Amino acid sequence: MIRLLLVDDQTLICQGLKAMLSLEPDLEVVGIANNGKAALDQVTTLQPDVVLMDVKMPLMDGREATRLICQAFPNISVLVLTTFDDDQYISDAIRAGAKGYLLKDMPSEELAQAIRLVHRGYTQLAPKLIEKLIAGIPATKAPLVPSQLQSQLTRREQEVLQLIGRGCTNRDIAEQLYISEGTVKTHVNHLLNRLELRNRAQLAIYAHSQFQS
Repeated sequence: MIRLLLVDDQTLICQGLKAMLSLEPDLEVVGIANNGKAALDQVTTLQPDVVLMDVKMPLMDGREATRLICQAFPNISVLVLTTFDDDQYISDAIRAGAKGYLLKDMPSEELAQAIRLVHRGYTQLAPKLIEKLIAGIPATKAPLVPSQLQSQLTRREQEVLQLIGRGCTNRDIAEQLYISEGTVKTHVNHLLNRLELRNRAQLAIYAHSQFQS
């Protein structure tokens, strides 16, 4: 079972999400919080696998709560689910450590699958958000990679990076390069370290900007 904490200041939203996600046999909602501060308390007590986080909330917003959760509990994945597609919100959430950024108008079955993928370590972004992030990189001061760091990459790491930029999962990359998923994970970790990026979301954004026209 994937244990979920729902964080949203709208009670009806939380109730609807809980009812919807509880229909999935492998998902369990273990807690609900109506602001970022309450989310921190719940995370400490409940130790969920995935936190479904809204952005704008009283007392403490989702961006700050995401940063604090990701710092204190690196094994817990935070997935932002909101109505706001503002460039600053998106880049702030990703820099804070969120493993994904989704919008509330998405189909329920896609949300359930996104939760599963985030739990497995994959990045999930709503359609067209990568382009918005790339367009906002100079303005929001998102991490830029010095050219000398990229030049240190091996040929295989370049191949993995390019496939990440195309939105491929670790399994997709393993199949295309005829290597194991474990080897792909190792390459991803090396890429994060070499390029001095914090998470796979930043890596995907950087790769997309380098290899996509």
